[in-house]
Amino acid sequence: MVTSGRVVLVTGVSRDLGRRFARSLAAEPSVGRVIGVDVVPPRGDLGDVSFVRADIRNPVIAKVIAKEDVDTVVHMSVIATPASAGGRGTMKELNVIGTMQLLAACQKATSVQHLVVKSTTTVYGASNRDPAMFTEDMEPRRAPRSGYAKDVAEIEGYVRGFARRRSDVRVTQLRCANVIGPHVSSPITSYFRLPVIPTVVGHDPRLQFLHEDDLLAVLRHATVEDVPGTFNVAGDGVLMLSQAVRRLRRATVAMPAPAVGGLGSVLRRARVADFSPEQLAFLTYGRGVDTTRMRAVLGFEPAYTTAEAFADFGRSLPPTGGHADRVLAAVEEQLERGAARPLPAAPASVVPHPARPATADPEGADHG
Repeated sequence: MVTSGRVVLVTGVSRDLGRRFARSLAAEPSVGRVIGVDVVPPRGDLGDVSFVRADIRNPVIAKVIAKEDVDTVVHMSVIATPASAGGRGTMKELNVIGTMQLLAACQKATSVQHLVVKSTTTVYGASNRDPAMFTEDMEPRRAPRSGYAKDVAEIEGYVRGFARRRSDVRVTQLRCANVIGPHVSSPITSYFRLPVIPTVVGHDPRLQFLHEDDLLAVLRHATVEDVPGTFNVAGDGVLMLSQAVRRLRRATVAMPAPAVGGLGSVLRRARVADFSPEQLAFLTYGRGVDTTRMRAVLGFEPAYTTAEAFADFGRSLPPTGGHADRVLAAVEEQLERGAARPLPAAPASVVPHPARPATADPEGADHG
């Protein structure tokens, strides 16, 4: 098949942001065809995107790339929450084994000229030893030993190995800050949707966000502009957690870090929010990344600052409806009883978004 314009394969299109990105990319003048790949079909309309049902953990993905004569691959199917993947084991398979198989397929395909990987600033970790701002050449002060952060660190290692083996391929890695917006369901948005927000006593972490529209925009930009390298991507400025909570007009409860971790386990079992060790560290110490290279080298400027992205997300939240005191009392009771039972359901007007199944959008995908 002869196609005018580039042929782009996008992974992870069953999730909302992957589907929306693939559809918007199909409208780019320089793009001839977009092939969306995932294990299940997307729920929404893909428009002009061709969907191929395939599991990137299986070597069959190499046949898809060869058959479609793909020249650009955009890898978005990295999952941030075990619940959305069906458990931690499945999540690691999807993230790490899936990426390994995809890169092996790209390595064999002579047609592939450009690889774009959506990564996350979670790769830097969060600790009391962190610098004020991470630049792209810095390593985490404490290497991740488990969970999503470890997956991302392994994925980036495999991507660097691929770049060495296929030096003719332009490789672009986007380390995105926590993606936020009205349509995003992720660990951080589930946290802010709680009617009562737990915080770690004695800590007020710095937060950076990337608006969901800016995520789609930077992915399109990286795909069509062919600028290789690794780039931190975040909205301008930072918000302190205390500022963010005040702007949401949510009730808070300050707790020792172990108690917040215990509460996180309760919320995870109740499928209300997905607290992981890396999220607890982030809510304790925060994280800041330098975005100079994003502007100077990648040539991208987000439309939303961190504060503006958070404000747009906040406008989508329903009021707590006076239910906060009852939820807070239930939380305290759960902790006293050793987190034996899930929290009682809140009214429809205040129930936080539950963790979605594997077909739903996770970040973040961090989006995270």
